[in-house]
Amino acid sequence: MTPKELSLKARELVEQGWVLLDVRTPEEFQMGHPEPARNIPVQELPRRVAEVGPPGTRVVVYCQAGGRSAMATQILQAHGITDIFDLKSVSYW
Repeated sequence: MTPKELSLKARELVEQGWVLLDVRTPEEFQMGHPEPARNIPVQELPRRVAEVGPPGTRVVVYCQAGGRSAMATQILQAHGITDIFDLKSVSYW
């Protein structure tokens, strides 16, 4: 998908009630983020996954460039959250 296609799909999913999850550091998050985003740094995600929601929660995840969002996708899947859309980069929002 192109960045524009990723953006359109992510916005559509968030409008449908999907959780928007930012897995960057708090400092990166404070520098700017989409309004509905929740910030849980990828390093903290394994112990904070319950804050995302119960298994079955639908999640749009992103980071700065795509590496951490890919790691977060694996962590979420391991905890029973399998409906995940990886936006990759916050710049695609």
